[in-house]
Amino acid sequence: MRTAFDHVGLSVADLEAAEAFYTTAFGYARQLAFELAPHPIRGVMLTHPDGFRLELFEHSASVPGPQAATPIEAHATRGYNHFALRSSDLDGLWERALEAGARAVMPPADSPEPGVRFAFLADPEGNLVELVG
Repeated sequence: MRTAFDHVGLSVADLEAAEAFYTTAFGYARQLAFELAPHPIRGVMLTHPDGFRLELFEHSASVPGPQAATPIEAHATRGYNHFALRSSDLDGLWERALEAGARAVMPPADSPEPGVRFAFLADPEGNLVELVG
């Protein structure tokens, strides 16, 4: 049996703002907008040209959950930690994300994995995103 990674789902407070950030910062495009009636949930499925998909949900009664300020803090909490995006231009993607509204968490540096660089940022709602190059 073969399996493949399909998408990441992320609950957000402001669907339009989150969609604007991920399309501007990382080049995603809307594949599908939907509502999960009768529940007060709206969503969008975003697709990256490389095939990676990100599903954003907005629930009218959602409340903030635990969010780590740094990767080290995230590792000390079970559950959602971060998702990672790979780029051949890590520094360019870092700058583009910051210009789109991301918060710098850990600037580009050498990764523990030999020959790999990485960085961490937080999207405008505080969710951690790792950049790998």
